[in-house]
Amino acid sequence: METLIISAVIGVVVLILFVFLAFGTFFTVEQQSLAAVERFGKFKRIAGAGLGMKVPLIDSARRRLSLRIQQLPVSVETITKDKVSVKVEVTIQYQVLESRAQHAFYRLSNPEGQIKSYVFDQVRAEVPEIDLDDVFTNKERIAGAVKEQLAGSMDDFGYQIINVQVTDVDPDQKVKASMNEINAARRERVAAEERGEAEKILAVKKAEAEAESKKLQGQGIADQREAIVKGLQKSVSEFQEALNGQVDAGEVMDLVLMTQYFDTLKDVAASGHSKVIMVPHSPGGVHDLKSQLRDGIITGNEAAAEIK
Repeated sequence: METLIISAVIGVVVLILFVFLAFGTFFTVEQQSLAAVERFGKFKRIAGAGLGMKVPLIDSARRRLSLRIQQLPVSVETITKDKVSVKVEVTIQYQVLESRAQHAFYRLSNPEGQIKSYVFDQVRAEVPEIDLDDVFTNKERIAGAVKEQLAGSMDDFGYQIINVQVTDVDPDQKVKASMNEINAARRERVAAEERGEAEKILAVKKAEAEAESKKLQGQGIADQREAIVKGLQKSVSEFQEALNGQVDAGEVMDLVLMTQYFDTLKDVAASGHSKVIMVPHSPGGVHDLKSQLRDGIITGNEAAAEIK
């Protein structure tokens, strides 16, 4: 019975020792990762992804680093050259250099904090040299300066800077409100200028149209009066020919005018929208009308000649 108990105890001890040695000897490293193997706390070697071996109780592989590209956002508050407070958002993409993994393991205790320090220093050195309006258009310049500074410094620590981007420039709320008001006023001024130009063009076109209309109207009146004169001349000639020259042209003209005068009165009376018209209703009045028509025809002929 005692022999069985001793054998069981020995078996359990051997099993525990085997498990301890197995788990203490072998270790695994994930894909795109590195492990630092240390012997009594001193760096021994770098182990890559997969199954690795170490000496139990002597070696350890607790330190791990990822080889994946990592992204670090940094927010920096600073002032511009024209004394405007702004918040600059910068995004850093970095990666551990496998060839310098030992430096990445041991030279920096807080790599993200170190990167942020460099970003703060460089942004606060660049932005105060630029006016606010130019900060928005010089984001690439700022990002390039930050990347140049980081690449030269972080390479010594085993880190590669892949890319640096200035993702946002956020001024103070009061400054943004003022900028919006300035932009709105500028756009309103441009719109007012455009409206003024449009109204000017319309006014010029309207004046040109009125001038052309008056010119054509005058030409039409002149042509009308010329036609009236020709018609009266023809009527007088035909009337004299019919009477074999027994009456002179003045008498014929009086007769024609008298006929047209009564025809006009008849047309006015026949119209449903006619108004009361006061005219000199006597033979002497007709003679006065003839004189006025004659003077008007002469004047019209002179105006037609001027227009032509």
